[in-house]
Amino acid sequence: MKWRYLLVLVVVFSFCAGLVWADVECGEDLGCLETQIKELTKSLDASKAATAPLEAEVSKLSAKIKSIQNQINVALTKQKQMEFDIKIRSEKVSTQYIVLSTKVREMYKRMRSEPMWASLLTSGDMGEVRRELAYRQESNDQDKQIIVSLVQEISTLEKDKMTLEEERIKLTKLQADLDKQNSFFVTEVAKAKDYQSDLSGKIAALTAKQQAIVSARSGSFITGVGSVPIGSDYDASIAGFNAGAPSGSFGVFSFGAYTHRKGMSQYGAKARAESQSYEEILDAYYGKRPVDKNTDGNIKVTGYGEIDFETTYLYGIAEMPSDWPEQALKAQAVAARTYAYRYKRDGLSICTTEACQVFSKSKSDNVPEPWKKAVNDTRGKILEDVVTFYSSTTGGYLSTSGWDTTDKTAGGDWTSKAWESKAGSPWFYKAWYRNGYKNSDNSCGRKPWLSEEEMADILNSWLVLKKGEGNGVDTGRILPTTIASCSIGGQSGDPYSMSDLRSKMSNPVTSISGKPVLINDGSGNTTNVKFSTNRGELNISGLEFKEVFNTRAPGYISIPQKGFAFFNIERK
Repeated sequence: MKWRYLLVLVVVFSFCAGLVWADVECGEDLGCLETQIKELTKSLDASKAATAPLEAEVSKLSAKIKSIQNQINVALTKQKQMEFDIKIRSEKVSTQYIVLSTKVREMYKRMRSEPMWASLLTSGDMGEVRRELAYRQESNDQDKQIIVSLVQEISTLEKDKMTLEEERIKLTKLQADLDKQNSFFVTEVAKAKDYQSDLSGKIAALTAKQQAIVSARSGSFITGVGSVPIGSDYDASIAGFNAGAPSGSFGVFSFGAYTHRKGMSQYGAKARAESQSYEEILDAYYGKRPVDKNTDGNIKVTGYGEIDFETTYLYGIAEMPSDWPEQALKAQAVAARTYAYRYKRDGLSICTTEACQVFSKSKSDNVPEPWKKAVNDTRGKILEDVVTFYSSTTGGYLSTSGWDTTDKTAGGDWTSKAWESKAGSPWFYKAWYRNGYKNSDNSCGRKPWLSEEEMADILNSWLVLKKGEGNGVDTGRILPTTIASCSIGGQSGDPYSMSDLRSKMSNPVTSISGKPVLINDGSGNTTNVKFSTNRGELNISGLEFKEVFNTRAPGYISIPQKGFAFFNIERK
């Protein structure tokens, strides 16, 4: 049995050793990393499958050892009892032997010194002679019986001693064999566990690296409307798609983009300010109304040291255009003050970028009057017990307060009811195709839409990466076809062309019928995308589609959302 499981281990370790080539440097090659993770996972599963019977065998063997050990203990107890009995019997035999020897010696002496015929001649009483003869006869008979018993007892003792020694040898060998087998299985299982632990560590490391790359493509920063110049990008709008895209084209439009979907939507606040006070706006987004605090004094600002909190730092917050409605500016002033107040209170230095909130020294030195008024009019007002996150555009849904629509639902034509849509946010519903979020960023010479062949290629990539289809596919080559000329995250490579990838598949997607069907879970997430293709319906989860889309889509076309997927696919 031991060698059967040893053979299983040898086969599995040999197989796994052939797969553990994950030490090959992939750099940031997402496909290569995904391939390695798949191979490592396969190795891990194979190792676990082989280890399972070993663990079961160890469990059975342990139970067996315990049972046999109990039997050994019983046998040892019997041995001890037998040894004690043999000792007592040996002492008894020795005593009997001594007595018998004494009697034999006395009888011999008596017979030598006084023969029986002499006693007969000297005795005058025949009755006494008969009694003497009877006594001697009885004594002789007893002595004979003692001798016979002694001989038998000695023979039995010798046999018992031999049996005892043989059993002791057998038990010792059995115990040694069991200990050896148990040690073997325990050692091999420990090796397998160590191997599995090593594989798990490698998988975790590669997965973390892969997710870092996906996150970089999905956007890793939060935008504020005052931090970037936003011009018109007609091609990225639904109007531009309808007017300029060729017939049959696909456009992937995101609801919001670079956002954490927490706290306040700045464009939402702008629209609300037409009919709501700043207190109502804050209450809608944070569930709190402002209270008064003493905010006099300084705050530590990275790169500037200590500056006055109200009249220097807050004057320099560049997170909302100063020509927006007064109530929106006041809501922003309270949110910015609350966010920074924690740093002031705790004596911490606050950064000046989007990682905290954007501070502009030039704006502080030449503060626009509307913003200055909003800060002064709300001086000392903060929201208690809440971190006042905010961002430009959230796509109509906030994880902290739900649907940001006029009726707080997504019923009917919800996009027209969204406050961000009413405010005209250019990021509310947009196709993303530039290497960044500014209209001046590189577009790789492309428009933000895909042909039917390009969308079919995305689906084929999904079938390969997520469903394991394809014959001899190097998943490390499933990268944007434009990666050589338009690097993403510093990556390069030799991607499959669309036709090359199709040739690797037995039943590739070559045509798509009609418009895809998208399903929303009611909480701002696209949960599924369904495509009707030449090979039937493909039902893809929203997160998987986003991941594969960001892996394979040409140019810089992407769904720039991190941690969630809220998008729609248009077809002309």
